[in-house]
Amino acid sequence: MIVLGIETSCDETAIGLVTHKREILANVVLSQLEEHRPFGGVVPEIAARAHLDHIEGLVRRAMDEAGIGFEDLDAVAATAGPGLIGGVMVGTTTAKAIALVLGVPFVAVNHLEAHALTARLTDSIDFPFLVLLATGGHCQLLIADDVGAYQLLGTTLDDAVGEAFDKVAKMLGLGFPGGPEIERIAPDGDAARFAFPRPMTGRPDCDFSFSGLKTAVRHAVAALSDADLGHADVADVAASFQAAVGDVLVERCANAIDLFRERHADARTLVAAGGVTANRTVRRRLGELADRRGMRLVVPPPGLCTDNGVMIAWAGVERLQRGLTDELDFKARPRWPLDQRGVYANGAAGPT
Repeated sequence: MIVLGIETSCDETAIGLVTHKREILANVVLSQLEEHRPFGGVVPEIAARAHLDHIEGLVRRAMDEAGIGFEDLDAVAATAGPGLIGGVMVGTTTAKAIALVLGVPFVAVNHLEAHALTARLTDSIDFPFLVLLATGGHCQLLIADDVGAYQLLGTTLDDAVGEAFDKVAKMLGLGFPGGPEIERIAPDGDAARFAFPRPMTGRPDCDFSFSGLKTAVRHAVAALSDADLGHADVADVAASFQAAVGDVLVERCANAIDLFRERHADARTLVAAGGVTANRTVRRRLGELADRRGMRLVVPPPGLCTDNGVMIAWAGVERLQRGLTDELDFKARPRWPLDQRGVYANGAAGPT
């Protein structure tokens, strides 16, 4: 079984080809960083136009890389949400067209589920498992019971952790995207110089909040600006911010582990997924937590943590194996919660 996966939810146009035997046949990613860099963030209209300009050529490139023809495909999967709706529509329309011409199933994939399921591609883990989704637009803790079956334990009440990295990097005059820039300069800094807050820690729940942390960083940067920010100042702020984020993620995940074990006493797998988990400090801190709590931490390779077509293709494989396909009139969704029963903060996942 071979599935073509198309990812266009944000600022990467990505195509993947994966088999049911966990073989990655192609992984093509075109970044739009240069288009968005002057704006310090992703501009939805620019992103959608770039997807439209490049997607056909990238599909052909992926097929050539895999050395297969379209007649070899068993299904076509695409991110159908959540994400920037213009880009999502480009990807889903392309996938539907290919599926229609070939007469193969179309699979609408939830972008967040694709991140969560990537660990099953890379490490063959079993359900159930606990998953931290940490991306530019989302920060959630969920129990994954099966494909399409998730229990929400906690979500961000305001900003996502990836967005916080981007905004802090912008305050410091660093590049975009902010996560890699913060990680690059933080080792030069003193993480103890700034006593930034650790929002939500100490509470028994699993929710997140990062807006107050961003505000604290802004005040610290403003207080330093009169003397101009030198490299040491920037590094110290970055290190202190990254340490605060690590503390928050660890403490919130610790609460989630307790809830997870109440429901699945024998389960021992913690999955960290999404672009933020490519951060080495975050991975190290989560690994230390897992060791203390007798958990196995599974994090996909960095290239499969950030947005990619392979994760969409694999989610398509998982759904196709369960007979979960979609009609060609499936509507793209800017918001699409994994747990339909969960209570989400405004903007965190939104209605279906």
